[in-house]
Amino acid sequence: MTKELRRLSIVMLFMFLSLFAATSWIQVVAADELGQADRNTRSLLDSYEIQRGSIIADGVQIAYSVASEDEFQYQRMYTDSPMWSSVTGFFNPALQSSTGIENALSGTGASAFLAEIERIVSGQAQTGFSVELTLDAAAQKAAYEALGGLQGAVVAIEPATGRILAMVSTPGYDANAVAMHSGAQAEAAYDALDALKPNPLQNRAIRGNLNPPGSTFKVLVAAAAYATGDWTPESTLPNPARYALPGSSSQVSNATGGTCGSGSTVTIADAIRLSCNIPMAELAVELGDAKIFEMAEKFGFNQSFSTPLESTASRYPRGLDDAQTALTGFGQGQVTATPLQMAMVSAGIANDGVVMNPRLVDAVIGNDLSVVRQYENSEFGRATEADVADDVTDAMTASVADGAATGARIDGIDVAGKTGTAENDGDEPYTLWFTGFAPADNPQVAVAVVVEDGGGMGQSGSGDTLAAPIAKKVIEAVLNR
Repeated sequence: MTKELRRLSIVMLFMFLSLFAATSWIQVVAADELGQADRNTRSLLDSYEIQRGSIIADGVQIAYSVASEDEFQYQRMYTDSPMWSSVTGFFNPALQSSTGIENALSGTGASAFLAEIERIVSGQAQTGFSVELTLDAAAQKAAYEALGGLQGAVVAIEPATGRILAMVSTPGYDANAVAMHSGAQAEAAYDALDALKPNPLQNRAIRGNLNPPGSTFKVLVAAAAYATGDWTPESTLPNPARYALPGSSSQVSNATGGTCGSGSTVTIADAIRLSCNIPMAELAVELGDAKIFEMAEKFGFNQSFSTPLESTASRYPRGLDDAQTALTGFGQGQVTATPLQMAMVSAGIANDGVVMNPRLVDAVIGNDLSVVRQYENSEFGRATEADVADDVTDAMTASVADGAATGARIDGIDVAGKTGTAENDGDEPYTLWFTGFAPADNPQVAVAVVVEDGGGMGQSGSGDTLAAPIAKKVIEAVLNR
């Protein structure tokens, strides 16, 4: 063989190997990514032949497909949609759009590829996988009905597992209107919803414009203090009626306008029970922002969670000065949170200081009812030691029993809870909160409630009068009271 032929053979061999490697990469490694690409119209057209699986909550189909007589072949249907829409989202082939859990169902992974091969071989129509959610139907209904016409959200979590038992955002919407196969009608329905204020397409439980958590954040500040070993529930702080923010002429006061009880000092436990701002601001300054920041991140602040719905990260910034740190002592200033995050705070305290990753899905189920994938519980991490969690629990339980959170009382059940009435800019209505868990000595459910826009009461409503009774209804539903 001449030198030129040898060189040509080497070049051709190299070209063959490059082509083989490229096609192997496309068909094996990049197959899922290419199959789910927005511009892959073939996958989109193929998906119309598939009867999408159901979304199941507590054994009931809350989203399912029925045959249709148009090019899309199957129409998506939603049961009691306004109650579930914040979770299910919607699917519309005409708009090539999906949201919520429906969006999580839209991919075509390796298992779906094998199902397609089976369909071709057997000649049978393919049915997509179904998703079994963690949601408790009674808790979801209780949350939705208790919120009523209010603008707000509820998240309930099983503390020991992280399973989300309720996730409601109001106002809700009817996903059936956006799932119509007429592209023009569906787009008009979507645009009409998107133009509403408040916007029902926003899931306030995990996203939206985040609110200051108000006095619900005090439980986290107390946990940060106890964790240092320098502070106990009986540690005392000065008890003035007005407090000047460090390095500032601005002053803060307690909700009552007076002192926190009658003494010249007040314990941390009583400051939590009575929900006093000044001692918690003083405590925050003495702790320093670094310790509060560390504890906030241990509970999940500054991180997004995929349940698989993606949450907006709740925020506790680094490097706050003393004035801003004082404000965060009672959940104001630059700290903001989702209801999911505040439910995780209560769930972590309820679970002896261990925070679990929140999740909405128990299993993916094949069309033969086999379990394709089972989702397991997983730890986010330990936020506090158990004795610290116990001390915080005692103060929260006292708050519901005879303190600032009596709106969450349940006869025969010890409820641990904390209310919040958060101020916004200027004359804007307050944001009203409750977070807590029950039973206090054997927690089965942790819950967070936010009521935005003052619950229609401007700056007259409170977390105890509006948010706490909603949480009570959800807790009762989970405990079958």
